[in-house]
Amino acid sequence: MDYIDMPMLVPDDVSGIIFDYGGTLDSHGDHWSHIILEAYIAAGLEPEIEDFVRAYIYGERQLAQPGAVDPSDTFLDLMRKKIEAECSQLDPQPDAATREAIARHCYESARSCTAEARPMLEDLAQDYPLVLVSNFYGNLEAVITDFGLAEYFKAVIESARVGVCKPDPAILRLGVEALGLPPEEILVIGDSMDKDILPAASLGCRTLLIDGRPWPPTSESVVRE
Repeated sequence: MDYIDMPMLVPDDVSGIIFDYGGTLDSHGDHWSHIILEAYIAAGLEPEIEDFVRAYIYGERQLAQPGAVDPSDTFLDLMRKKIEAECSQLDPQPDAATREAIARHCYESARSCTAEARPMLEDLAQDYPLVLVSNFYGNLEAVITDFGLAEYFKAVIESARVGVCKPDPAILRLGVEALGLPPEEILVIGDSMDKDILPAASLGCRTLLIDGRPWPPTSESVVRE
């Protein structure tokens, strides 16, 4: 879906909007495993899909450890930590210059995508209060500040900070409460049927799915440059 078309898809009876972040505003609906795998390929690596998936999961678990992510970490800081963890599980392990190239590729991909999303958010924010509800690592405000998106959101509700994550509808209920609107007047926009759309619908919210490449990546789903 083109971000420029999104305002036209908001129903007339909607009064407020909840956005997901990762996969929704920073990758056109693609699960981030696809962007990271493509960054490996761009850096001259091509790990077996099974090895990459195992390394990706390991990286996610490492970032979930207490203190692994600092609230001030930008997305580039985050990707450096994630790629470092992932690469420790690959054989052979990429050297430092290659790891940095992969992290920067990911950062530039997110920076480009959020730059495309910014005019859409600016447009919507003129007519609706916006809230961000995301499964993230504790540094989402630093990430969206770095990408120039923070000003558009009335509130940022992040799983690592509130202690509950999607698909538990409780985290989306916090977004509903932050908007102070009836659920039926709220549109929830996300990239995951299981984590965004179904939990939001269970609360009575309207929904819009940003459909992209899902988890896990396959050899057929990888875009090679």
